Amino acid sequence: MSSVPSPSYVRWNDLTHPVVAGLISVIVNYGGTFILVFQAAKVAGLSPELTASWVWSISIGVGVTGIILSWITREPIITAWSTPAAAFLVTALATTSYAEAVGAYLISAAAFVALGLSGWFERVIRLIPAGVAAGLLAGILLQFGIKAFGGMSIDPLLAGLLIVAYVMLKRFSARYAVVGILVLGLTFLLIQDRVDLSGLTLTLAAPVFTLPAFSLNALLSVALPLFLITLTGQYMPGMLVLRNDGFKSSANPIVTITGLGSLLMAPFGSHAFNIAAITAAICTGRESHEEPSKRWIAGIAAGVFYILVGVFGVTLAAVFMAFPTTFITTLAGLALLGTIGSSLASAMADAKTREASLITFLAAAANITLLGIGGAFWGLVIGLVADALLNGRLPRRASMSVIAPTAINKGVS
Repeated sequence: MSSVPSPSYVRWNDLTHPVVAGLISVIVNYGGTFILVFQAAKVAGLSPELTASWVWSISIGVGVTGIILSWITREPIITAWSTPAAAFLVTALATTSYAEAVGAYLISAAAFVALGLSGWFERVIRLIPAGVAAGLLAGILLQFGIKAFGGMSIDPLLAGLLIVAYVMLKRFSARYAVVGILVLGLTFLLIQDRVDLSGLTLTLAAPVFTLPAFSLNALLSVALPLFLITLTGQYMPGMLVLRNDGFKSSANPIVTITGLGSLLMAPFGSHAFNIAAITAAICTGRESHEEPSKRWIAGIAAGVFYILVGVFGVTLAAVFMAFPTTFITTLAGLALLGTIGSSLASAMADAKTREASLITFLAAAANITLLGIGGAFWGLVIGLVADALLNGRLPRRASMSVIAPTAINKGVS
C-alpha cells in the first residue's frame, strides 16, 4: 500500500509537533466549514437527536478511517467530511426527504468502494504532470495565505499578534512556530474572555438509525452530484497533497476504505467522508515533523481528536465553532505558509513547464465554479489543457513521481 520505508523508532519528543498539527487540522475543520452541516440539518428539519447523530457518525467515521489508514501506511492520511458536498446538501435537502437522502448517501458510498476496487482512480492521478499538480496546490492554498493577513482588517490585534509571533518564532525556533502561535492565540482569547466555556456540558452523543429509502429523484439529484462533487473537490486534490509531499500510498485502498466507512455510517446521517486536502496539508509538511517518516503520527492524532468530538457530539463541535473566524483563518494560513512556498517553488522549477504551471496556479486561485463543480477541478482541467497545448504532448505517467514537498482547495477540508 505504501512504498515509504518503515519508520524509524518514535521517541516521546517526536510526538509534540505531529500531535499539534493533527489538533490544528481538526480545529480548522470544525471551526471553518462545519457550520454547513448544521445549516443542512436545519434545512432538512432534523431533530436535535438526528443532528447529533450526523455529527457523531461523520466524526467517528473520519477518525477511525484516518487512524486505520495512517497506521497501515505509516503516512499522514488525514480523512475529513466532504465540505463541498455539505454545501450542496444545504440546498438539496430542502427538496429531498431525509430517508431518501440517506439512501443517496449509501449509493454514493458504494460507488466510491467500486471506484477504489477498480483501480481506475490511481491511474488517473498518475497522469497529472508534476508542475501542474504543484501549481494547482499553490493556487488552492493561496486563499488561505491571503486570509491569514486579511484578518488584520477585521481583528488587527489578534491577527497581528499571531503573525508577529509566528515570524519571531520562525527566526529563533522554527520547529515551534505553529505550536507557539496555537498556544499564544488560545491564551490570548481566554484572557480576553472571547471563548465562552461557561455553558459547556459534555453529553455523550447517541447514534440514531434511519431506514434508507431509494428513489430515482434522489439518485439523480443527490447521489450523483454528491459522488462527482466529492470526487473532484476532495479526492483528487487530497491525493495530490500526499504526492506533493513525497508520499506514495496508492489511492485505491484509500478510496475503498473511506468509501466503506461512508457506507457503514450513512444510515446514521454521515453524508460522505474522504481523504482531506487543506487540513491534510497541515499534517503532511515539515511543520508536522522534519522527518517524513514521523508524520504519520499526525494522522493518528487527528483521528483521535475526531473520535473525541464524535463521542461528545454537538458539544465539542460547537466549542470549535465558537472560536473567532480571524483566529481560525490566521492560524490555518500561517500553518500553510511553508506549503504554499514550496508548492510555488516546485511549480516554477522547470522552465519548460513553467507557463502551464503558472496558468494552473492562476486558474486554481480564481476558484472558478461552473456546473456546480468547484475551483480545484477547473483549475486542474485548465492546467492540463494548457500543458498539452504548450508542450505538444499529453500528460505522461512518470510525471507525478518527482514532486517536491508541498500541499491543497478552498471549500476543501
